[in-house]
Amino acid sequence: MVIRGETGSGKELVARCLHDFSARADKPFVAVNCAAIPETMFESEFFGHEAGAFTGSLQRRAGKFEHADGGTLFLDEIESMPLALQAKVLRALQEQCVEPLGSNRVVPINVRTVTAAKADLLNAAKSGAFREDLYYRLNVAEIRLPPLRERKEDIPLLFESFARRAALAHGREPRPLAERHVRDLLTHDWPGNVRELRNAAERFALGLGLSPSAAGEALPTASLQTQMAAYEKTLIEAAFVQAKGDVAEVMRMLDLPRRTLNEKMARYGIDRRRYVGPGGA
Repeated sequence: MVIRGETGSGKELVARCLHDFSARADKPFVAVNCAAIPETMFESEFFGHEAGAFTGSLQRRAGKFEHADGGTLFLDEIESMPLALQAKVLRALQEQCVEPLGSNRVVPINVRTVTAAKADLLNAAKSGAFREDLYYRLNVAEIRLPPLRERKEDIPLLFESFARRAALAHGREPRPLAERHVRDLLTHDWPGNVRELRNAAERFALGLGLSPSAAGEALPTASLQTQMAAYEKTLIEAAFVQAKGDVAEVMRMLDLPRRTLNEKMARYGIDRRRYVGPGGA
């Protein structure tokens, strides 16, 4: 399985959920950032080694595959894995076994492999930057995580959840989210996605205000007309979030007649159904 999304979009969190709600939940969840492992250490990290296999290896060490036996092995940023090492991972996945460095012993493994990538692995495979056979071995299913800017209705809910957790962790009372805060949150593009949002929520919980970058910098190089349109869309979206999709309430909040609101919703591609809460109409 491949989880694809931008940096900070929550790929590891999705992988953990897949593990926690699977039949493997009582077995290990082992997360590995492929970009953080030096190429010279890759085989030892993934396949393990015996004592004396190389200088400094004083005792046997299980690799990531063996450690994840029975559970889930999460390979983050797999697109950064060198081609020569991809071949060895492919063999381990196909054979369901590994051979530790310095050993002729084969260790059977039973792991569910979930991978994450920022890039499109199929395009990388076609260009020769990623092994095509490994891509097809991994891509049994693909989950695409849209960035926060494409799911703005989630931003206030996520922010409040993160802020509440941060407040409790620091022994503070959770702060209410005012309408102006919602507007600021929805105006920002959140290039760092959920990770950036979580950091902003923690600052807010500590009384430091919203992140400075979240104060209306959505289109700093666009024309005035474009920026005004973007801001107007943001205000309407914020109203729908607060009104939970209730058109009459949005009309009241923004002091707009129904026809004008309908025209603006059509112009900006706003669908009220995205904001209706559980049990709503």
